[in-house]
Amino acid sequence: MSWDFLLTLLALFALLAFVVLLLRFLRADGDLTLLWAEWQGRRPEWELTDMVVWVTGASSGIGEELAYQLSKLGVSLVLSARRVQELERVKERCLENGNLKGKDILVLPLDLTDVSSHEAATKTVLQEFGKIDILVNNGGRSQRSLFVETSLDVYKELIMLNYLGTVSLTMRVLPHMIERKQGKIVTVNSFTGIMSVPVSSGYCASKHALRGFFNSLRAELVEYPGIIVSNIFPGPVQSNIVKNALSNDVTKSVGSDPDQPNKMATSRCVRLMLVSMANDLKEVWIGEQPFLSMAYLWQYMPTWGIWLMNILGKKIIANFKGGLGTFSLNTRKTKHD
Repeated sequence: MSWDFLLTLLALFALLAFVVLLLRFLRADGDLTLLWAEWQGRRPEWELTDMVVWVTGASSGIGEELAYQLSKLGVSLVLSARRVQELERVKERCLENGNLKGKDILVLPLDLTDVSSHEAATKTVLQEFGKIDILVNNGGRSQRSLFVETSLDVYKELIMLNYLGTVSLTMRVLPHMIERKQGKIVTVNSFTGIMSVPVSSGYCASKHALRGFFNSLRAELVEYPGIIVSNIFPGPVQSNIVKNALSNDVTKSVGSDPDQPNKMATSRCVRLMLVSMANDLKEVWIGEQPFLSMAYLWQYMPTWGIWLMNILGKKIIANFKGGLGTFSLNTRKTKHD
């Protein structure tokens, strides 16, 4: 067998492997490390049982679904958000799963912007369960408005809620984890923490700030390998985040979301989040195409990412001004998203 034939054979195998990987990526709904962990890694059902998990923003969307899926794993849950009635509703549904009793779920109302309350809230959790194994920083709010039309108070609220509130709560929980030399700090970011999009400048800024902060914090905790700092970056997910998003005034919210059918199922997003927690992944991207490819483009070829967003940005702004969903492909006029 000649060397030329062997080299040709190797080249064909390499080409075939590349085509297979490309096809797999085009169908992917998460980064390749995450999908490998889902296939070959540790299962949440093995790794997360008997843990105490504190979830902020647990009254709706990703936080709500996370509570439901965690309740099936036999964890002790702390559910936090501003709306007590919604938290009680989530608790009741968690109990219906049959794996938890009332004593296993603590409803703890929490306002992330009221940083003076965070220390007392942390003490309440520790008094109730004795430990905090996982803190899921999920609370936050989005934005849909043009910068030139938006009050500065909107930007203050977004930074206070999404960024400083999260930093403050982490600051209260981290000493307990350092004392135990173990724990997981999981922060739900967004693809807008990787890329930047029009009509969400304040939201993008707060999410970029979170990415920078937690990457720095991870480096500071290098002497505590048992403390895992994980950033989760979901793309568009079916939830009420756009409906509840701030508009151009801090007293106004958007109120509708025509893009819901185009978004990832919340249940799938949360399942991949649990996989990332079970496997101690440090950074995770979750989203369907073409959003996942756009995240890769911004991360690894930012010049091309900016060029593409300049093109797409015109459509996004036109949709916004026309009252369509941000990523809508039709021209039927609806309410502002």
